[in-house]
Amino acid sequence: MSYHAWILLILYLVLLLSLVKPLGIYIANVMEGQGIAPRLGRWVENALYRLCGINASEEMGWLKYAFAILLFNLIGILAVYALQRLQSWLPLNPQAMANVSPDSSFNTAISFATNTNWQGYSGESTMSYLTQMLGLTVQNFFSAATGIVVVIALIRGFSRHTANIIGNAWVDITRITLYVLLPLSFIFAIFLVSQGVIQNFDSYKDVTTLEVTHYDNPKLDTAGQPLKDEKGNPVTEPATTQVQTLAMGPVASQEAIKMLGTNGGGFFNANSAHPYENPTPLSNFVQMLSIFLIPGALCLTFGRMVGDTRQGWAVLAAMTLMFVVMAVVAMHFEQQGNPLLARLGVDMSAGNMEGKETRFGIADSGLFATITTLASCGAVNATHDSFMPMGGFVPLWNMMLGEVVFGGVGSGLYGMLVFAVMAVFIAGLMIGRTPEYLGKKIEAFEMKMVSIAILVTPLLVLACTAVAVIAVDGIAGIANPGAHGFSEILYTFTSAANNNGSAFAGISANTPFYNGMTAIAMWFGRFGVIVPVLALAGALAAKKRIAVTSGTMPTHGLMFITLLIGTVLLVGALNYVPALALGPVIEHLMLFGVH
Repeated sequence: MSYHAWILLILYLVLLLSLVKPLGIYIANVMEGQGIAPRLGRWVENALYRLCGINASEEMGWLKYAFAILLFNLIGILAVYALQRLQSWLPLNPQAMANVSPDSSFNTAISFATNTNWQGYSGESTMSYLTQMLGLTVQNFFSAATGIVVVIALIRGFSRHTANIIGNAWVDITRITLYVLLPLSFIFAIFLVSQGVIQNFDSYKDVTTLEVTHYDNPKLDTAGQPLKDEKGNPVTEPATTQVQTLAMGPVASQEAIKMLGTNGGGFFNANSAHPYENPTPLSNFVQMLSIFLIPGALCLTFGRMVGDTRQGWAVLAAMTLMFVVMAVVAMHFEQQGNPLLARLGVDMSAGNMEGKETRFGIADSGLFATITTLASCGAVNATHDSFMPMGGFVPLWNMMLGEVVFGGVGSGLYGMLVFAVMAVFIAGLMIGRTPEYLGKKIEAFEMKMVSIAILVTPLLVLACTAVAVIAVDGIAGIANPGAHGFSEILYTFTSAANNNGSAFAGISANTPFYNGMTAIAMWFGRFGVIVPVLALAGALAAKKRIAVTSGTMPTHGLMFITLLIGTVLLVGALNYVPALALGPVIEHLMLFGVH
């Protein structure tokens, strides 16, 4: 790795770790109804409860809490679907965007409700400003809030004892949105505007370029369809233009919550590689910082709410160690360059710049790819499809870990706590003692819920990938044959089921087949985990707290951190090893001449 890469990584870690503690304490106070923010905003909060008919003093059992979460997100799906299907007749559509097709609307509605933000469309040519704001941006807030309140409910399960309630879902969603997500997004949006991110409602602008652009224009028949030659290839004719259309829109407001909420859905198709979304190296660095900010802070929220801050630091340490290793691997392999090009005499001393923005470079792109795929964000500032095989392996492996290394806001921590329960269970088996975590015995029901939560996503990824590689419609979407094409399909369903949303590119995913399959993977990948996690929260809250004895295994030291990392690596990702061998691993061996 270069000096720049090491300095970038160290600076990132220093700033991140200095910010997560105060924010974590603030979130804990907000969710407990304490601190200055809830006091100042109490009148707004109470007005919302009266308007919606919510009894804020009534808490829920886990089943009612889960039903409220599911209902809330189903309503969001219907709203986003309707906006897309009706947008041509609705206001704030200066480019007169047509209504979105049913299959794409269905996929996008589920995508944004599940915090996946998978995009099979180009935002600037598909979505009106109203759909982008009222549909996609609003869901960015609500899907982020959903993840956070679920982990808060799980934390209450650990902190409470002999209780049958874990909080009020409507109150939790209101508080996290009103006092955390909205203020942070407002501040971040102002910063982005200062860096050059656009925020307007203007029509798209046609500008005259300094140079003439030469391109091939497809010939059309009398019916307006592209002509093809005897081999089935499109017939084209030379054309030139000096006009470029610049897309406009309310970008900064969506960009802020896209990053802070680990959503990832870009206003533009190029996402954070687009200069209107991510114009400068400084905006790029702060965007990377914002992705891990809330997931990291929630670890400290966890420690504070269970009454032992060491527990939060232990979880954060495990996440940070795994992140550093993956970041180093990604940046290292991207700086090696392509050996095939080197054999042709191409100077690869600068590394692999294919698919990367020159204003960011290799280190910033490799770090961004690591962060966004560890954090369930899905935003990209480079084309992952153009990474070296092992550089592309890192984003894929990151998602296969279950999006628990920082992970999505809330979802990363509740996923890691599920692995923590698994870790103490394994430790209990080793020493022949009933496992316990934070004073709660881990028994049969808890392990059933843990098993379901861990196995849902691998089952979805591998089953959907298997269907896609044998189905005619699945194979039709592959642009690259062989191992790389398999990697593209595997990446697609890994991203969907783990609610990441980033794409490997090179695959035509905006088809009825892929829109339907990825929608299934996204929905069950999100709520197939949330429901057992809430059931686990309810079971833990009902248990008595066990006193700490000399036989109690400490869950805040180096031994537990090592055990937790080992559990994530072995249990979380072992299911994918055969699939990885068929994709990026064999591609790497082929590229470097190993047979």
